[in-house]
Amino acid sequence: MARIRTIKPEAFVSESLAVVSLTAERTFLGLLTQADDQGRHRDHAAIIAGQLWVLRPEHTPSDVETDLAQLADAGLICRYKGPDHKRYLHVVTWHQHQKINRASKSRLPSCPVHDALVASALTVGAGVTEYSLPPHAVLTEGSGEVRESALNPGLESEVAGQDRFTGSSVKDQEAVSEAAVTSHGTDLGPRTVDLGSSPSGGASAPAPDTVSAQQLMAEYIAACAHRPPKGVLGHLGREVHKLLGEGIAPAHIRAGLDRHRAKGLSPSLLPSLVHEVMNATPAHTAHRAWTNPADTAAAYGGDL
Repeated sequence: MARIRTIKPEAFVSESLAVVSLTAERTFLGLLTQADDQGRHRDHAAIIAGQLWVLRPEHTPSDVETDLAQLADAGLICRYKGPDHKRYLHVVTWHQHQKINRASKSRLPSCPVHDALVASALTVGAGVTEYSLPPHAVLTEGSGEVRESALNPGLESEVAGQDRFTGSSVKDQEAVSEAAVTSHGTDLGPRTVDLGSSPSGGASAPAPDTVSAQQLMAEYIAACAHRPPKGVLGHLGREVHKLLGEGIAPAHIRAGLDRHRAKGLSPSLLPSLVHEVMNATPAHTAHRAWTNPADTAAAYGGDL
């Protein structure tokens, strides 16, 4: 079912979108309205053509397949095969740009590349992760199996920048056991309202501008040329979570992470790097006393 989604003004100056054709860009923007609340959709050109190009029959499923290939090459979507051997895709930057109130659990399989990468990076100890990962994907230690879970449900009320529970539903979330929300457990219930739509009688309230520890860590991993060791990422994730708990602005933490990545320092030094970002004073030019020029004619150009 199509949903109302957010398109930021920056999309029209995006270098990633600028490298694809106009039809591919239109297909991408249309996919935002057709993907589920976790940014996933069937990778089937004929289905997508029927949803997005039904009134433009000249743009055939073959043309849509070309669009999808361009979007995949530009890194805007990721195409993968599910356990049922069917093809699926997801919007790579979905959780950075779409903030959905009470997002529904996806019925489509998770991406074995991106979801497993983030889950593996933040898995610490014996297969226990400290953060609920988007979208509930956890890589079981030593098995390579990706399963859906909601570990530590009370730790974070959001998943990758999306508020999952608001108001009284937070109490309901705390009451749900881990086993009840696994991929084989109880669903969170049917959607009785299109949660991407504006409620009748007024405009929808803007989603709070919040950033979670797992989102900051996902951005950090994506910016690294090579995936850092698991121990480093686990330690760094704990430091990020503590800084957010202190009320430090995500922008300062993100800048501190950038410095950490550039310098390759110990994760325990992240608070010092964030402090450096927050309280650095601009360099001032040293004061020089004025003196008469040695060569007056050269200094004043003969105007005296």
